[in-house]
Amino acid sequence: MAEAEAMQLKEEGNQHFQLQDYKAATKSYSQALKLTKDKALLATLYRNRAACGLKTESYVQAASDASRAIDINSSDIKALYRRCQALEHLGKLDQAFKDVQRCATLEPQNQSFQETLRRLNTSIQEKLRVQFSTDSRVQTMFEILLDRTSEADKLEKAANNLIVLSREEAGAERIFQNNGVALLMQLLDTKRPELMLAAVRTLSGVCSSHRARATAILHAVRIDRICSLMAVENEEMSLAVCNLLQAIIDALSGEDKQEPRGKEEALVLDSKKDLKQITNHLLDMLVSKKVSGQGRDQALNLLNKNVPRKDLAIHDNSRTIYVVDNGLRKILKVVGQVPDLPSCLPLTDNTRMLASILINKLYDDLRCDPERDHFRKICEEYITGTFDPQDMDKNVIAIQTVSGILQGPFDLGNQLLGLKGVMEMMVALCGSERETDQLVAVEALIHASTKLSRATFIITNGVSLLKEIYKTTKNEKIKIRALVGLCKLGSAGGTDYALRQFAEGSTEKLAKQCRKWLCNASIDTRTRKWAVEGLAYLTLDADVKDDFVQDIPALQAMFELAKASTPDKTILYSVATTLVNCTNSYDVKEVIPELVQLAKFSKQHVPEEHPKDKKDFVDMRVKRLLKAGVTSALVCMVKADNAILTDQTKELLARVFLALCDNPKDRGTIVAQGGGKALIPLALEGTDVGKVKAAHALAKIAAVSNPDIAFPGERVYEVVRPLVSLLNTQRDGLQNYEALLGLTNLSGRSDKLRKKIVKEKALPDIENYMFENHDQLRQAATECMCNMVVNTEVQERFLADGNDRLKLVVLLCGEDDDKVQNAAAGALAMLTAAHKKLCFKMTEVTTQWLEILQRLCLHDRLSVQHRGLVIAYNLLAADAELAKKLVESELLEILTVVGKQEPDEKRAAVVQTARECLIKCMDYGFIKPVS
Repeated sequence: MAEAEAMQLKEEGNQHFQLQDYKAATKSYSQALKLTKDKALLATLYRNRAACGLKTESYVQAASDASRAIDINSSDIKALYRRCQALEHLGKLDQAFKDVQRCATLEPQNQSFQETLRRLNTSIQEKLRVQFSTDSRVQTMFEILLDRTSEADKLEKAANNLIVLSREEAGAERIFQNNGVALLMQLLDTKRPELMLAAVRTLSGVCSSHRARATAILHAVRIDRICSLMAVENEEMSLAVCNLLQAIIDALSGEDKQEPRGKEEALVLDSKKDLKQITNHLLDMLVSKKVSGQGRDQALNLLNKNVPRKDLAIHDNSRTIYVVDNGLRKILKVVGQVPDLPSCLPLTDNTRMLASILINKLYDDLRCDPERDHFRKICEEYITGTFDPQDMDKNVIAIQTVSGILQGPFDLGNQLLGLKGVMEMMVALCGSERETDQLVAVEALIHASTKLSRATFIITNGVSLLKEIYKTTKNEKIKIRALVGLCKLGSAGGTDYALRQFAEGSTEKLAKQCRKWLCNASIDTRTRKWAVEGLAYLTLDADVKDDFVQDIPALQAMFELAKASTPDKTILYSVATTLVNCTNSYDVKEVIPELVQLAKFSKQHVPEEHPKDKKDFVDMRVKRLLKAGVTSALVCMVKADNAILTDQTKELLARVFLALCDNPKDRGTIVAQGGGKALIPLALEGTDVGKVKAAHALAKIAAVSNPDIAFPGERVYEVVRPLVSLLNTQRDGLQNYEALLGLTNLSGRSDKLRKKIVKEKALPDIENYMFENHDQLRQAATECMCNMVVNTEVQERFLADGNDRLKLVVLLCGEDDDKVQNAAAGALAMLTAAHKKLCFKMTEVTTQWLEILQRLCLHDRLSVQHRGLVIAYNLLAADAELAKKLVESELLEILTVVGKQEPDEKRAAVVQTARECLIKCMDYGFIKPVS
């Protein structure tokens, strides 16, 4: 019974294979393999599964299956040839050559084997030539780099060549095999910054995507030495070492998703111990006084990127649990640093924010309440253990730690605010005479007032406390922070016009003061950052945002802060939030009139829209922002390669871009300032909402812009995937429509783009929209298909039997909508010109084909008529019998009438095509010319 079932599954697999459903075929063969012990059948099944592996580009699996078939029958010529093909794709040319050599011995007359033999021989010779030349080049480069008398330009050239070489697999392997690691360590010992930098970057290339090499380098260079190099003050060096460590971590954890190469797949490398060692050293760096601010930032960046799970569907969060148990106190120490105290560790402007982000990510990565309780207890013990009635510095550090946690997991921060003595200490520090104490306390109050509904203590005490500080302090730094706290509390009603916290005009006064500080270049950047944060809250008020966009110096001052080459990157979120508020690109709940009436009847509060939040005002604000140069600021913000450009910030930037792209007239300006290129990374990475918003903005630009200008070079191919993601029933009609317009524009540029659209599996979606009831969606999909049919792979789908693709296009030619007819007729004209088989198939798919063709040839719109006549010519040229059928119909009369018309400038192409049809009929002898 089992053998019979295995045979049946094999036949099913063969049928799936013929239908090009390789996944289903693989499944059938795999099931059959479990049921049979017959050696001949096993060999066939492995051989067939290897063929599926080749088709799906799973070359490792294909080679493995072919090897199993060869183990059963060493002369299985199909299995040998399939293994040869798989090995060639894996770069194992010498092994592939041996397999095809055996095939050629078994079947000397087979031309395919002989051709493969010649090709592989040429490839192997070329590889050897490159290898030997690479070996000598590597040797020469190291000689120049290690020679103390080498000239500076020679040194620089050799260093750059070595880095470039290490980024190619063959080059990296040659460097590694030629004692490269030892020589690179000698370069590190030279203490010359440019040579050390070259050595680190070369090591990164050698490690990349290769677990065995990465392990060897980690053990040779040693993790403590790598961390000491990252701890230096030099930002460039620190970043390069961070990239090296990231390459090692990716290779060890398999994050690079590369298929194993060479003999590496035979090695079983347990990298958990090495990864744990790296984590421990990074955690030690956080609290070491010997580590520079840059080094501490890079250590935090690495922990942020590699410890929390990237996907919460993965069950294992053991890395997070390990860091919470062994490193949370160290992270809290960084969060609690106060720059003005003598005990402070070396920091940059971003260090504390990076530590807050790490705490937030770790807390979010916990799976259950006991884990979160454990996390909270560690934080509580740390804070209460820091309090000391005799030492004010320790109390300041404790409050600074709470402040940092409030910037991370707010719920946790809110619980810590309830600890005995925390709020009392904040109030006491507010009244302190020392500037540092007041700064820390006010900042903590600001962060505590983020969620008004939860922070009950702040509601009752915060406003009076902050007002008192604002009025009495002479220090600008403290004054501005107190103002931001008031801004937060004042904007608690959000966009609801009826829920104003302060008296009429108070929020405008606060905003005016914020703008004044923002424009004052003599104030330090960190203090001006607080002014932006204040505006991020106050611009929820429509009066404030309207005044702000009219204040061009304030706008440009904010843009300059965001664009600064070494900005305090914590400003990005505040700037993005302010712009979202100014463009009204936040989500607005739909107002249902019936529910509003019900709420009024039951005397419930009904949110009111501010008059200046209406569309006319929003459009005016967008125009002013574009004029002030918002696009170039957004482009700079997107480029920020920093952990602080969080997914939430990316979503805000995508929302702003979408609002800016709303008017087609503004899109040219956005493209000219680099907006098109900036949107691509936003559409590929970030939150789901952010990616959809960015993809929609891309669709708006792609629909009306020249793709060569909007997305120069290879970038245009990256645009396809975001647009295809919008062809989804979960997206709204406008997103579908504009994505189709964008794809139509792209598919008209080049066949390479059409191939990319096919590869992204967009064709079934485009076809679905051709069935759509909505006229504009159907028209856009048909126009897109009209461009796509130029591609040979798309034509093959129309040629395949058992589908109604051609029937749909023919029927769309008979629609009443001129634009749909025009696009469908264009597609049909190209298809019938490309393949005679489609000319015959057109006459079989529907009985109405002739009537539809005649309607096209008599159409009032010249472009539709011309396309109809081209289809008629293609049918006439395809076959004499088919031509006879057309001549016997009313079509001949139509062609004669059109052909006799005088060809003016507009009708020239139409008349000429009709005359060519008549000449074709004369060639067949169906009609004769009148003498």
